[in-house]
Amino acid sequence: MNAKPSPHSTPNTRSGGFVLALSTVVAALGSFLFGFDTAVISGTTGALRTVFELSDGMLGFTVSSALIGTMIGALGAAKPADRWGRRPMLVILAAFFLVSAVGCGFAWNWHALICFRFLGGIAVGAASVVSPLYITEIAPAHRRGLLVTISQLNIVVGILAAFLSNYILLAIMGEASLTAWRWMLGVMAVPSLLFLASALLIPESPRWLVKAGRNAEAERVLNRVGHAAAKEKVAEIASSLAADRAKSHQRLFHRAHLKPLLLALMIAAFNQLDGINAVLYYSGDIFKMAGASNTNALMQSVLVGLVNLVMTLVAMTLIDKLGRKPLLLIGSITFIASHLLAAWAFWSHATGWPVLVAMMGVVGSHAYSQGAVVWVIINEVLPNSVRAAGSAAACFLMWSLCAIISWTFPVVAAKSGALVFGFFAAMMALQFVLVWRFLPETKGVSLEAMEAQLGRH
Repeated sequence: MNAKPSPHSTPNTRSGGFVLALSTVVAALGSFLFGFDTAVISGTTGALRTVFELSDGMLGFTVSSALIGTMIGALGAAKPADRWGRRPMLVILAAFFLVSAVGCGFAWNWHALICFRFLGGIAVGAASVVSPLYITEIAPAHRRGLLVTISQLNIVVGILAAFLSNYILLAIMGEASLTAWRWMLGVMAVPSLLFLASALLIPESPRWLVKAGRNAEAERVLNRVGHAAAKEKVAEIASSLAADRAKSHQRLFHRAHLKPLLLALMIAAFNQLDGINAVLYYSGDIFKMAGASNTNALMQSVLVGLVNLVMTLVAMTLIDKLGRKPLLLIGSITFIASHLLAAWAFWSHATGWPVLVAMMGVVGSHAYSQGAVVWVIINEVLPNSVRAAGSAAACFLMWSLCAIISWTFPVVAAKSGALVFGFFAAMMALQFVLVWRFLPETKGVSLEAMEAQLGRH
């Protein structure tokens, strides 16, 4: 029989670090699939337009059909994640990803493709809630920014893998191929199967365990992932949850939660109003508008994906040193410059390097600022008792805006690309003002201390 840990027991930091790293990487596989599914569609738009005889509006709907699923997945993730736990939800989402990938690869008509893309969208939306939520809840405060940013890194790696996979498949099968799109969409089955198998190996979130009244298990998990003074941490989490229950603060839309919820929603909204997914979903089309061939357009998309990866790695080194707020403020400035360059390129009908530089600037700005910060901030500012529900609400808003932007972008950009990118530049100017004025710095602050800082108790 195992001895009961003492109140001041010190875990084995080496084994704890391994379990923490393993749990983070496995949970972040959901984010990898999120990124892959988000970007892979960009290489298929030309073939889908031809095979299914799609208009601009129908092509926009085909792309955004997955995003309609993401809204439902994000909104519906909170209750099962709170009822069944974070780990079982990750297993279920892996199964959804697998079925979606296989179904898209074998889609027998346009309606079947839409249905399987929609199912994949549900998985993406729910993963955008559960994966960073799980990592936030197992990570020590001093490493939380870095570890949650691994979720964003996996999104970026997934995006790059999708761009590279699209390029390789098209190079092998030829630009004239009308079946390459099936392989592009179906290859996601491989990482989905890996996610499904590995999600069974990780421990449950200790904060969920405390919320479920399983304090002894929570203490064991905290020790396993390398937390010091696990018993005291369990008591701190339980005290925070007890205060919420005593004051009937279990409802997300209680006025006591207004400030943290508005902050989470603000960051979530600007995550889409920075234009990132318009660029990622339609990167191939944007480069073709600028005069590139189909293969060259996909190669330029790979370059954009590499910039995304490099700048995400930069963000990982800075987020726990420089902080969340400075990254958002600096990112707002580089966003504005990049969008204005893109607007000028469309207005003047410039081709070649100005378009490539502008797109790399937009994606790079997102990678080291909004992309790295959003999943950290959303879960840091929300209270323990409503974190899943608040994260779901923020992600629902994020995916709703993403669906609207991706659906309307090809139609509006065909009329005035300069207007679209000018709008994104204006939104980033607004982000700078609101972040400067209202967002607190969360670097190195425990989740329970952040509740007190935002006036919860």
